Amino acid sequence: MSIEAVLFDLDGTLVDTAPDLVAVLNQLLRESGAPPAPFAIARNEVSNGATGLIRLGFGPDLPTAQQEELRRRFLEVYSGMICINSRLFYELEDIVDSISTCAWGVVTNKPHLMTLPLLTELGIAGRCACIISGDRLPQKKPHPAPLLLAAEELGVAASRCVYVGDALRDIEAGRAAGMATIAAAYGYIRPSEDLGAWGADRVIRRPVELTAAVRELATAKADDAA
Repeated sequence: MSIEAVLFDLDGTLVDTAPDLVAVLNQLLRESGAPPAPFAIARNEVSNGATGLIRLGFGPDLPTAQQEELRRRFLEVYSGMICINSRLFYELEDIVDSISTCAWGVVTNKPHLMTLPLLTELGIAGRCACIISGDRLPQKKPHPAPLLLAAEELGVAASRCVYVGDALRDIEAGRAAGMATIAAAYGYIRPSEDLGAWGADRVIRRPVELTAAVRELATAKADDAA
C-alpha cells in the first residue's frame, strides 16, 4: 500500500465542535446585549476559528483592540467548555479503527491548549500518532509547514500521506506539501463554496466514504508507480 498515513484537520473534519464553539459565540453576544447567531449560519464559520466567529457575530469592521479583547474572552470561555457537546463525526470512530494499518494524526490551526484537552476528552489523544497544533510553528495552514512536520514526525514521506480537511486552506496546504488530499464536504462549508474548484483528489460527502477514498488514492498511486 502506497498510502502510509492519514492526517486530519480537526474542527469540521474529525470532530464536530460546532455545538460548543457556537455556544461560546452566543454567550459573548449575550454578554454584549446582542441577539444570538443562528446555529445553521454560525456552524459554517467554525473552520475559521474564534476570529471568524467573532467577525460573524460582531461584524467585520471591529477595531483591532476590540476584536482582540473579544478573542481573549472567547478563548477564556471556551477553555471551560471544550468538550460538552463536541463529538467525533458519526462513523469516524469505526473508520479510524479501519485505517489502523496506516498511521494517523491531526494537523490543525487550533491552539494546542485547546486541541489536546479536546482530543483527550474524546479518548483519542493517545491513539494519534502525531498532533500538530496551530501554535507549534510560526506558519499555519495554508502553509505546508505543519503538514510536512507531521510527515517528519511520523517518519513517512509526504507523498505517502493523505490530508483530509473541510476548508480550502486544508487542500492548499496538502497540495503544497505534496500530499494527496480529500475534501470533507460534510464539514463546515458555506453553501456557496464550490468544492470542485478546490483541486482536491477526492471529495467525500459522508465520513463513511473515507475508507474507500483512501483505498482509491492508494491504488492510483500504486498504478502511477508501476
